[in-house]
Amino acid sequence: MKQFLRTMMALAMTLFASVAFADHVKLGKLTIMQPEIRETPKEAPVSAGYLKIRNDGDEADTLLSASSGFSGMVQLHKMEVVDGVARMRPQKNGIPIPAGGEVVLENGGLHIMFMKLEEQMKAGDHHTVTLTFEKAGKVDVEMHVVALDGKDHSGHGDHDHDHDHDGEKKEHSDHSH
Repeated sequence: MKQFLRTMMALAMTLFASVAFADHVKLGKLTIMQPEIRETPKEAPVSAGYLKIRNDGDEADTLLSASSGFSGMVQLHKMEVVDGVARMRPQKNGIPIPAGGEVVLENGGLHIMFMKLEEQMKAGDHHTVTLTFEKAGKVDVEMHVVALDGKDHSGHGDHDHDHDHDGEKKEHSDHSH
């Protein structure tokens, strides 16, 4: 009986690890991919979260909000350059995800802003963030903390986060929030 319990515990730990470090999460017709948070220096009050949301459905949805247990406030933001000045604006109506399309939250554009951080974001750590969608509902996403250089130094999912958008390669620059 003890061997059976040990085997079941080992299996449960393996399954938990595979879920905790999944590079994507499904919620109905939505797929949330490459969830990450930028690491912070000690005492930094803010960080940003990035991910990609693909909608394989026939109906648009909207990311309404995000929440976390490690920050006092979370907002959906968009970085815009107005008259040569970069500004962040909260997306009070959420972020639309078109039917059959995808939205990329990335440095220099749409992103999740974690404010009033209660702890330092350290590369290699993982934090749970709850995303709330208008139609699909809520889902917990395990977000990986990546180094300021934008690379995942944790050993799982080592990729450099360059994305190809309509044949145009975009490289992420350092995060400056």
